[in-house]
Amino acid sequence: QVQLAESGGGSVQAGGSLRLACVVSGALGRHHCMGWFRQGSGPVREGVAAIDSDGITTYGRSVRGRFTISKDNGKRILYLQMNNLKREDTAVYYCGAEPACEYSDYFLSNFPDVRGPTAYWGQGTQVTVSE
Repeated sequence: QVQLAESGGGSVQAGGSLRLACVVSGALGRHHCMGWFRQGSGPVREGVAAIDSDGITTYGRSVRGRFTISKDNGKRILYLQMNNLKREDTAVYYCGAEPACEYSDYFLSNFPDVRGPTAYWGQGTQVTVSE
């Protein structure tokens, strides 16, 4: 059973930085994708950044150049470094993972709509950016 646990959220002023971490327990398999998604006040969960087993990364348009996704395979931790935060980045950030996944771009766009026992989500961490 795979479990994901996020940490690192908090409150920050615009222009500041935060780093989120997602600790993975359980086995995802050789080919998998992981990523960060966020949900503001609306019902839609937006793809922020994703990384596949080959280390290929994909970013959402609104965070490109400001956020960096990375992973430490030895420690089994996924990170999201968020710089130059803006008020519109305020949301609950979720870590997601899917086994048998090869392409981070497809994962980032489609994972929020995936249902089933192998669509893994963390519990979320709140990020609040104030002016």
